Amino acid sequence: MSEVIAPDAPTTVKAYLKPIDGEGLAAFAAKGRANPASRGTNKVHTVMQGIYRSLSYVGDHQPVVVDEPLHLFGENTAPAPGEIVLSGLGGCLAVGITAVATWKQVKLSKLEIFLEGDIGNPAAWGAGGAPKGASEMGFQAIRVKVALEGDASREVLNEIVQQANFYSPVANSMRNPIAFEIKLD
Repeated sequence: MSEVIAPDAPTTVKAYLKPIDGEGLAAFAAKGRANPASRGTNKVHTVMQGIYRSLSYVGDHQPVVVDEPLHLFGENTAPAPGEIVLSGLGGCLAVGITAVATWKQVKLSKLEIFLEGDIGNPAAWGAGGAPKGASEMGFQAIRVKVALEGDASREVLNEIVQQANFYSPVANSMRNPIAFEIKLD
């Protein structure tokens, strides 16, 4: 006797995120192993429009718009600079998690990253506010929560997140001192 399923019976469909090119990732990893000192250069051109609104041009993409909120004398037309920094961190972590999952042959069905950063500006950007040392300015704490689902155990998913965090170029730029130079053109 065969089982009869009603035509309107609910079915469960598991959708996976679009994967990256695993072979391309393997070739990129091999290139890094062959030349561990290799570096690239990111370039951005920022143009101020007025008040605190600026446009940052990156390659041939639409400009990244940055503004400040009303309480910081901006027009609140776009994210604030610190929010853009957190979005860059979130994007980098998402790329890393996707790459590590691909390398471990784990298909992901959900990846969401929630970021919070504690930042203050009592120095008023150096325009007459409280005198502060470099270590007292910028983000003082960042908290990241990752919602991740895929065809692996929670333990394996956590390993993927931790490995992506450890190797994240943006996270490491924020955690570690880097050479920084600024000069008038």
